[in-house]
Amino acid sequence: MIKLENEQLKKINGGGVGAWFLIGGIIVFLIGVADGYVRPLACNN
Repeated sequence: MIKLENEQLKKINGGGVGAWFLIGGIIVFLIGVADGYVRPLACNN
């Protein structure tokens, strides 16, 4: 196993994709809430 120095650790990039999924999920959720508020549909059971 390789031990990384502080400067090498600062250069590591990661986690950006997860942030985009989180932002996208929040946007989709808000669109769903707005859609449900604007045109509520009854359950057809």
